[in-house]
Amino acid sequence: MYDYIRSALTLFAQPVRLFQTYPLHALRADFFAGVTVGLVLLPQSLAFAILGGLPPVVGLYSAMVATMIGALWGSSTLLNSGPTTTGAILTLSVLLPIAPVGSSEFVTAASLVAIMAGIIRLIMGIARLGMLVTFISDAVAVGFTAGSGLLILFNQIGPITRISIPPGANIPTIVVETLAKFEQVHWPSLIIGGLTIIIIYTIPKFTRTLPASLLSIVIMTFIVWVFDLEQQGVRLMGEVPAGFPPLAQLPFDLHLIGQLANGALALAIIGLVEAIAIARAIAGYTGQRIDSNQEFVGQGLANIASGIFSGMPCSGSFNRSALAYQAGGKTALTGVISGITVLIGTSLLNEILAIIPRAVLAGTLMVAALGMVDHKAMARVWRSSRGESAIMVTTLALTLTLPLQFAILIGVVTSLGYYLIRTAMPRVEAVVPDSEFRHWDTAHGKPMCPQLLVVDLQGDLYFGAVNHVEEQLLGLLERQQSVRYLLLRMHSVNQCDVSGIRALETIRRTLRVRGGDLYFVRVRASVMHRMQSSGFYEQLGAERFLDEDKAIDFLFHRVLDPAVCIYECDRRVFRECQELPKQLLPAPVALPLRDGKPPAQITARTLWEQLHTAQPPQVIDVREPREFQRGHIPGARNIPLAQLLHQREHLPPGPLVLVCRSGRRSLRAAALLAGRTPPPLVLEGGMLAWEAANLLEAVEEF
Repeated sequence: MYDYIRSALTLFAQPVRLFQTYPLHALRADFFAGVTVGLVLLPQSLAFAILGGLPPVVGLYSAMVATMIGALWGSSTLLNSGPTTTGAILTLSVLLPIAPVGSSEFVTAASLVAIMAGIIRLIMGIARLGMLVTFISDAVAVGFTAGSGLLILFNQIGPITRISIPPGANIPTIVVETLAKFEQVHWPSLIIGGLTIIIIYTIPKFTRTLPASLLSIVIMTFIVWVFDLEQQGVRLMGEVPAGFPPLAQLPFDLHLIGQLANGALALAIIGLVEAIAIARAIAGYTGQRIDSNQEFVGQGLANIASGIFSGMPCSGSFNRSALAYQAGGKTALTGVISGITVLIGTSLLNEILAIIPRAVLAGTLMVAALGMVDHKAMARVWRSSRGESAIMVTTLALTLTLPLQFAILIGVVTSLGYYLIRTAMPRVEAVVPDSEFRHWDTAHGKPMCPQLLVVDLQGDLYFGAVNHVEEQLLGLLERQQSVRYLLLRMHSVNQCDVSGIRALETIRRTLRVRGGDLYFVRVRASVMHRMQSSGFYEQLGAERFLDEDKAIDFLFHRVLDPAVCIYECDRRVFRECQELPKQLLPAPVALPLRDGKPPAQITARTLWEQLHTAQPPQVIDVREPREFQRGHIPGARNIPLAQLLHQREHLPPGPLVLVCRSGRRSLRAAALLAGRTPPPLVLEGGMLAWEAANLLEAVEEF
């Protein structure tokens, strides 16, 4: 417990670490980058507050406080926290059922829900739950972001045309209202907003060093001021209070807190996903390592501070973070300076901010909204899998039809459900070597070995997945009745619990009944530890765990029945099969059953001794001539198994000993010679056992 508390307290010491390790040579770069971002944040914070149905000054308060706190306590050096488009529209959706837009209750609820969302994020960070963000699918984020972008886009039709549309109306309502009141369009405002959009898209074609949104706001504000278009009905921002943000007057209302609970949770989740995703994207350029738990704490404290100082819910902004990187920012001090810039700029430029046309801000929001509909990301998700495509489309549809907090929560639950289904139903695929014998391919429609089944397990063997894995493996064995050996490739199995061990035991029992066994390659250390601690490893024996590069060679030469390979199988699945002679028999000859009476066997040492007696047995080697030439028992006669079918009536009388490489073909030969007197013996272990006993071999020229 002491270690945990100490670890949690270190999360709050981030500012100390920042200033202790701050490189002074980065101060100049951080200062200019911070000022640049702050100048962009000034008008953005006004626009995002309006988007959330709040007074513009609320956005400024959030920009001042949340930006500095998020930078000081966050993990990312360049993540810029503060008001965002997603947070603003989600805030509006959460608060609409609570209080009328623009009322003091509405503003108070915005600050309260910011604190609640911040507390949730802070608790998640202290509890080290940063890894939970990885369980939220990109499909949810892409679908929600695209849906939010469309909502923002349509919700700006009212401000840019000055048509009266109910706040938070859905897209069909906005379209119907706009068409019904089209004659009420205020054309000067629409033209100003349209020119703003054109300027934003035009500036990057000439230069990318200047922020297009800020420059368009400056140009259009100057035009409105010069031509005094306020007299033509163009609405301006209005008075912007200067100075440090005041403390919010927050009532302790349990009923209100209960009403805001779901919305606060949605704000916390989507804000964290947004912030972590942006932090990781920027880290891809800077090479920084992101600590999700530290970022949770930073985002939590930023929202708590924003709510306390009369602000709104906040998160990370991608365009401001990217601007901080492009402007040369080096450390988190960039975010602190951007917040200070907003504070000073509000005091010095409040009269200029007051004359910014609202149609101009609506135009900038429309551009930002269109940027949220990421066609490339949507196409990538669409191509990835049907499940993720369905999640993306569902989240998008819910975002456009339901209150956003419910759309997010349903999307997250759907994503987690999809994850659980995927982990509970891992892929179990039979594989075969490719044409060059370098990699493994799915075996669908390809020739497979009748004796050996190679299977890839693409997931963990835990209690939720074992039934599926067991059914899939038994199904493969059911379809391949001749298979007696199973090689499991375990490189994708990271965890295996007791239920997984029991499933493997069931599969092994099935194979043992067939006269075969179970083998493994690429077993991870965690899974191997579970196998050893459960006794399963000892039960199988170390020889069942093979080196992947040598596994097929070992199984082919030491385990598989060569009689099947030569006389019954017309396929050449493995590299080892390529030069194997194929002499298919007219009909298969069954091996003696394990529960039947097997033929008598003789050991290599005993046979050697009998060969040196007065009446030695006749040794019949049933291997192919090429194998026989490489080495055989002195005095042995070579009659390949295929020829034994026709020559069994002409064999010499007296005791016979049947020999092959490992004993498999000898068992087949013994089955062919059943009923002979005396019954033939089989060399136990074949020539492999003879060689292992270091007994003499003969090599003959033919």
